[in-house]
Amino acid sequence: MTEHTRTAGFCAGRVAIITGAGQGLGRAHALEFARQGAKVVLNDMSASVEAVAAEVRAAGGEAVAVVADIADWEAGRHVVELAVHTFGRLDTLVNNAGVNRDRMLVNMSEAEWDLVMAVNLKGHFVPLRHAAAWWRDRAKAGEPVAARIVNTSSGAGLLGSVGQGNYAASKAGIAALTQVAAVEFARYGVLVNAIAPSARTPMTEAVFAEKMTKPATGFDAMDPANVSGLVAWLGSDAANVTGRVFEIAGGEVSLADGWRHGPPAVQDRRWEPEQLGAVVADLVAKAEPPAPVYGA
Repeated sequence: MTEHTRTAGFCAGRVAIITGAGQGLGRAHALEFARQGAKVVLNDMSASVEAVAAEVRAAGGEAVAVVADIADWEAGRHVVELAVHTFGRLDTLVNNAGVNRDRMLVNMSEAEWDLVMAVNLKGHFVPLRHAAAWWRDRAKAGEPVAARIVNTSSGAGLLGSVGQGNYAASKAGIAALTQVAAVEFARYGVLVNAIAPSARTPMTEAVFAEKMTKPATGFDAMDPANVSGLVAWLGSDAANVTGRVFEIAGGEVSLADGWRHGPPAVQDRRWEPEQLGAVVADLVAKAEPPAPVYGA
């Protein structure tokens, strides 16, 4: 154990920032981190985040809310600084903010592309960058750091999703960002992982409409709270993995297996176009078939 020895919850003594905390998964994460003893800084573009912070405090936890665009450079800096100034430290960043603007690519507007990229991808980078800089300074000063970042990708980002080219690209970018940050931040004592959750939120209500009714067991498989236990573990000092993406839905959790080098074809000269038809056919025959794109 580190200096954050658990005395009153799995995350006791830790300070966590949770973005997109005004509803859905972010709200569930906020409540779970607080239940596990963390002090939380909650961010959202909607004032609903203030009600979530009040909910945390009413349950006996400590929370402050920040209504701001987390993709804005100065807003991201402010959220990190607020955590440090309010609670004296920062231990965990949960990047959860996200939007979708579904459209087939041939009909997608520039604004629909730009908004999704800004909120989802830049909205992960900005707080990640400011938090990591604070942890780097602590590490260089010789202070112990046991920091955690939990990013939010998606099955759409891992496999693709018809009608969600912008969303899928942004979530694939988050998975790649997670891998790079895990390597770059390891020297500072920061572990970086991501989740690809399936849950019923305002963004996915239409997708999971058929699963709105609880089964006979009483277990609501699409409840966002089902995801938050994994996020709390990944955000705690007990976490011991980095650079990984976990899929989670209901009571099922799995480790996503990303791109890997397949079996190569090699020769000691460049390939000519007329050679490559047979070569590609052989490579495809030897490789595992890709998982199908959602909606294909």
